[in-house]
Order: sequence, then C-alpha cells, then structure tokens
Amino acid sequence: MNPAKGQLTVRGIVIGCIGCAIITAASAYTALKMGALPWPIIFAAIISLFFLKALGKTNLNEANVTHTIMSAGAMVAGGLAFTIPGIWIINKAPVVDWWQMLIVALAGVILGLVCTAAIRKHFIEDAALEFPIGEAAAQTLIAGDTGGKTGAKLFGSMGLAGAFCALRDWFGAIPAMLFGNAAIPGVAFGVYLSPMLLAVGFLVGTVAVSVWFLGALIGNFGIIVGGSALGFWDTATGQGITSSAGMGVMMGCGVGVILKNILPKAARMLKAGAASSTFRLVAAPVVHEGVQPNKRRMRLTAGLAALAVAAVALIVSIGLSLDPLASVIVVLLAWVTCAMSAQSVGQTGIDPMEIFGLIVLLIVAAASNVAQVQLFFVAGIIAVACGLAGDVMNDFKAGHVLGTDPKAQWIGQAIGGVLGALVAVAVMVVLVTAYGADAFGIEGAFVAAQANVVATMVSGIPSVPAFATGLVAGCALYMLGLPVMMLGLGIYLPFYMSLTAFLGAMAKVGYDAVCKRRRAKLSPDEAAAREKAQGETGLVVASGLLGGESIVGVLIAFASVAMGLSL
Repeated sequence: MNPAKGQLTVRGIVIGCIGCAIITAASAYTALKMGALPWPIIFAAIISLFFLKALGKTNLNEANVTHTIMSAGAMVAGGLAFTIPGIWIINKAPVVDWWQMLIVALAGVILGLVCTAAIRKHFIEDAALEFPIGEAAAQTLIAGDTGGKTGAKLFGSMGLAGAFCALRDWFGAIPAMLFGNAAIPGVAFGVYLSPMLLAVGFLVGTVAVSVWFLGALIGNFGIIVGGSALGFWDTATGQGITSSAGMGVMMGCGVGVILKNILPKAARMLKAGAASSTFRLVAAPVVHEGVQPNKRRMRLTAGLAALAVAAVALIVSIGLSLDPLASVIVVLLAWVTCAMSAQSVGQTGIDPMEIFGLIVLLIVAAASNVAQVQLFFVAGIIAVACGLAGDVMNDFKAGHVLGTDPKAQWIGQAIGGVLGALVAVAVMVVLVTAYGADAFGIEGAFVAAQANVVATMVSGIPSVPAFATGLVAGCALYMLGLPVMMLGLGIYLPFYMSLTAFLGAMAKVGYDAVCKRRRAKLSPDEAAAREKAQGETGLVVASGLLGGESIVGVLIAFASVAMGLSL
C-alpha cells in the first residue's frame, strides 16, 4: 500500500503550484525591496488548508504536502535575490543572462534536495531539533479551522494593498514617502508608505523589530550624525563606517551560528550522516519478517543521487565557466552548508543563507582563480541550496509531527523548488529590465541589502576597521543569545525602512492590547479560543498586505516591460 496515498494528490499539486508561483514572485520582490524575507510556511499552511477544505473533504497530511509545494519557491527566490543583484550593483549593467541565473537556481535546488534527503533522519528523528517554524506550521494545521471569513480577510487585505501600490507606483497619486524632506545630513529619514514593510514589522515581532530599530538609531544618529557633529569624521566617511559595521555585524552573526550551533556538533553530525547515508527518504527499503532491507534499491538510489550531484558539478563548470576545482568545492561544501543551515533553522528559526554563500565564495576565491561574476554564481548556488534546505527541514518537522510521508513531502518540495526556480528567474529578469541595473543597491528602488553585502565583500569594504569591529561584536552578541542579525540589518539599511518596520511592530503592540482588552470579560475557554482567532486574523491580514503589494509590484514591472516603459 502506498503511504503517500491521499497526501500527494493532483488537486494538492495544482493548488500548491499556483500558490508557489504567486508566493515565489512576491518573495523575490519582497527580498529585493525590503532586504528581508519572512518564512512563508505558516501562511502557506493556512491557505492550503483553506482551499482544500473549500474543494471538499481533506486531511492534514494532504494540506501539509500542499503547503510544502507552495512554500518551496520562496527560499529559492531568496537565495537568488540575496546574491545575484550584487553583479548589477557593481557593474551598473545587467551583465548576467537569464539562462545563467536559471543554472544557478536549478543547481542550488538539486543540491539542496539531495542533501536534505540524506540528512533528514539525523536532524528530524535522531537529533530531534526544535525547528520552531516547522512546529508552528504543524500546530497551525492541527488547530486550523478555516472558513469563508479567512479567505475574505486574506483577499480583502491583498486587494487593498495592491490598490495602494498601484496608486503609488503606477498612477503616482500617492507619494512614496512622508517627511522625506527632513534635512538630516547622511540620514535617509522618512516614513515609507508601504503596506508590505508595515506588515513585515507586524509579522517579525516586537522584540526583533525593536532591536532592528535600535541598530538604525545607532548607525544613523549615533555614527553618522553623532560622529560628524563631534568632528570624528565627515558625513560620507560616517556612512561608509555605518555600512561596513552593519555588514560586519551580520557576518559576525553567521560566524556565531557556526561556532555556537554547528561546530560543537559537527563530529556527531558527520558520523551520523556517514552511518545513515542510505537515502531512506527517497527509497525506503521494503522490510518483511525475516528478510533483510532491499540493499540493492538503496544503493541504486544513492547512486542516482551521486549522479545528480556530479551532473551539477559538470553543468556549473561548463554553463557558468567555473573551473573544475571551483565546481568541486561548491558541490562538496554544499553538503556542509546545507547541514549548517539545517542546524541553524532547527535551533533558532534563522537561515542566514547569504552568509553561507559568502563563506563558500571566499573559499573559492582563495583556492581558485575565478572571475568576479563567477563568484556571485558560487554564492547564489550555495544560498539557494541552503535556503531550500531550511525550508525542506521545516516542512519535514511539520510532517514528523503530523505523520506525513516524507517521500511525498520531498517530491512536493522538488516540484515547488523547480517551479520556484523558473518563476524567481523570470521575476528577476523582468525587474532588472523594467527598472534597470541602477535600481539595485542601498540607494536604489530595490535595496537588495544582502546582495549589497556580497557585492561589497567582492569589490572592497569601505572601512575595514569598522567591519572587523562589527564582525567581532556580532559574533559575541550572538553567542550571548541576542538577535544580532536584526541589529546589523538596522545599522545597514536606510533609516526610513527601519522606521516604517518599527511602526508596523508598534501596530502589532496596539492590536494585541486592543484584543486583550476585548477578551478580559470572557471566560478562560472563550478567551483562549478568541485569542487564537485574533492571532490568526492578524497573521492572515498582515500576510495579505505583504502579498498584495508584492504581487502588484511584480505585475507593474511586467506591464512596464510589455509597454516599453521605464519606471
């Protein structure tokens, strides 16, 4: 009997693919525009269950596999958006072809899928890591009792955000910034009128966004304004120090992840991986009483996986002009970085995929004579693989809680990953065609913060002492358990983005306070049920605002390309 029956279904694949295309496009836009990418898993879980129930009888495992397909492309888009635009930032021209981006994306997807097939048992069953995002998705499905109101809230908020975006960006009827004329030398002050950025602040959480905003205050009003006022440096120098320090803090967080979460358990992970590299996920051996597992089938599957990895090495060597040594380094270190990504996501819920890409980029640059553009390809492949690995492992955790067949989930992830690669590349091509390469960068329409970090590491850091200080501080603060990645993001990003996200977090504080007051007179059981419903409403509406602006932003870019306009 097929254990995946009733889990991986035709209608689930269709719903998952439609959702995957939409979420991937929105995620690519969000990652480039906001310099951040919230996990879409819980949102995808709610939507999957909603539409499956609307079509008739379903079960949680079918919803889980459907949401696995739906969310897969988001992290593929993130891996591309966090690395490849660095090429445009440096060259100020779209010098990379669409087929090269597609090779990067598909190579990362294949490596991520093969690696997660091998490490699933260790991280999900043996190590039993928390994977808070995957656990939350499972609990969301268990507690999910969606109905017509959920759909109305979601699509209503998406429509409002989309209409606002069109009025702002297409018709010019709404200004993009409030208080943008405030004359503060070196500080991009203002409130960005963006439902998406407000939603990001609402969804990320008050504590994390407060740390983000603290970083913005330190970087802009501490280093730039304060340092300039005290005569330590001029405004331009202060801006270079700020950006370098922000990059250093984010890199330091990545180093901290490795030192705190990865290295202490590296030997055990490698030993477990060597002992369990049977790819039982993909080809579970049939066991009967008194009969040994089908070793031949397991060897065949492992052989196919090895063949896929070898094919990736060959394709990136030929298609991306990487020399053989660089290709081998990328393929071998993809296993290491995917395990690092799984460990980080499992313990913290954070997947610093671009940091892992930077680490491999630097190793390749030191070991091989690789051209500048090819270094971005290296970082892109690793970032996509690690992003997909984080998403896959979260989904496996949800499946482990719900009893979903991992093979069905892996197949769903493969479908969503490949579709996500196609959609993400299409969106990236459309955006650079519509807006031009100059639109990407810290002062452009698309800040592409992570790609900017990669570009700076490749082309040269403005202030090496500030970067080194930030690196040490970021690592130390992460070791102390502080949300230092958000601090570095605040130091690095333009102030108006941090301020707007902070206003979104404050809206969450106000919303929670109002909801708590309304629950005060209810019985404990009624209050608990109302709290869950109110929490879901906030999540759905905020996700709709984020998705609405993202989707319409992509549509505007598509329309501008079709009409030959320059945005």
